[in-house]
Amino acid sequence: MTSALTVGSAAPEFTLPASGGGVVSLADLKGQAVVLYFYPKDDTPGCTVEAKDFSRLKPAFTEAATTVIGVSPDSVASHDKFRRKYDLGLDLAADEERQALEAYGVWVEKSMYGRKYMGVERTTVLIDREGRIVRVWTKVRVPGHAEEVLAAAQAL
Repeated sequence: MTSALTVGSAAPEFTLPASGGGVVSLADLKGQAVVLYFYPKDDTPGCTVEAKDFSRLKPAFTEAATTVIGVSPDSVASHDKFRRKYDLGLDLAADEERQALEAYGVWVEKSMYGRKYMGVERTTVLIDREGRIVRVWTKVRVPGHAEEVLAAAQAL
């Protein structure tokens, strides 16, 4: 599988069920900047910190006319529980079929304790108002990441 994440290229389209019973579609977000942060699993340590950081910064992203969406292979029910538990103010898209995860090249072979398995490589993509990829962060380290993404969104 090849990654579609080339700066300057059109971001792959997707439509996914979202937390709270909604639907998230890239086409519906044209005209505003979008941050897609792909994460492995709801309610795990790194993913929780990342979600809380993006949620805390949501007012600043809104001020920068930027929508933040978390995407993982978890179900909408899992996302809703995760949002309630941590009072998250973000949309979380459920990609159980891995449509967006594969289109964005973040569903990859991983290895833990010598065991290989498929999973999400923590990645963030900043998309401009015209639907083009502006910046890609791969193998994200969570501390300070949301602030770095915010600074890039504010610079658009």
